[in-house]
Amino acid sequence: MFEPSCKTPRTPAWLSWFIGRLGYGLLTAWVISLVVFIATQALPSDPARVILGPDAPLESILTLQRQLGLDRPILEQYLRWLGHALRGELGVSLDSNAPVGSILFGRFGYTLALLAGVIAVVVPAALLLGVSLALRRDSRLDRRVLSLLIFLKATPGFLLAIGLVLLFSMPHMDLLPAVSILDPDKSLLRQLQFLVLPVLALSLSALPYLTRMVRASMIEALESDYVVAARLRGIPEWRIVWRHTLPNALIPAIQGVALTLRTLIGGALLAEVIFSYPGIGTSLNSAIQMRDLPMIQAIVLVITLGVVLINLLADLLTVLLTPKLRTARRVTLIRRNRRGIQPWWRRSPSKAP
Repeated sequence: MFEPSCKTPRTPAWLSWFIGRLGYGLLTAWVISLVVFIATQALPSDPARVILGPDAPLESILTLQRQLGLDRPILEQYLRWLGHALRGELGVSLDSNAPVGSILFGRFGYTLALLAGVIAVVVPAALLLGVSLALRRDSRLDRRVLSLLIFLKATPGFLLAIGLVLLFSMPHMDLLPAVSILDPDKSLLRQLQFLVLPVLALSLSALPYLTRMVRASMIEALESDYVVAARLRGIPEWRIVWRHTLPNALIPAIQGVALTLRTLIGGALLAEVIFSYPGIGTSLNSAIQMRDLPMIQAIVLVITLGVVLINLLADLLTVLLTPKLRTARRVTLIRRNRRGIQPWWRRSPSKAP
């Protein structure tokens, strides 16, 4: 007679860590949303007066404040806003009287297109440049390229953007448009010339860090014992670099890409304002000028959730691609059992510490 197996499927060793990491990320997003909500409420100007104008009578301003719920306590306003945000309702813009979600949907797509263009340029360039510099370590080319990367890293992003405008958009050159004003009736693929300067400015700011990260990871991998053993077995150098060294060097580079993405989010907001690109950065700048509180709070919440998601995915990929991290908890339990060390709840009272 068939007896069912008593073995129960084991959950992955990293699952509990992932759940805790997810909870920590959500807690961080909640704390930031609370701080931003209180900070926007503490702005010196009154949104009702900004909407109605400085010459509006006091009765009209008080009436609008009651309609917007601005006369209620801050805690009540926050709980009400948080409840709507959890249901996907981000409120109504005080400036355009349109739903915030519909406004951010189109603007967020433009920002994602800008970030995708930067990643498509920076990641392959950093991999090729980092691998090339690692193979030519301490050479004249290596020293000169590293000096150039340090110079680019030390230069503020807005100076790089202004320099690119002076170089490619002045009357003596006039190769690329200085202002990225997109036509909403046309597809973004038909207006790629407006993305060149913003993408190039952000790429020059992000390239130094990621290139140096790949270079350092490659140098560490090239000096490892398994590479020395592979060379002694007569494996060709190109195979050692691309099949043995580069996959191991990519694991630290994942965290570098995550940090680059987090930096690019802030840099993209600045680049959008400089080039008048219709993304989230331009919307945030306009919302701050108009004291559009629902728009400010929604944009900051979206950016915060984006950063939390990037960190979570980068940490998860690092754990999944690293066997020692993926099975760290299971390996620890095996070592404890081999040494005969029992957990505290299984020890007898006489042996308890």
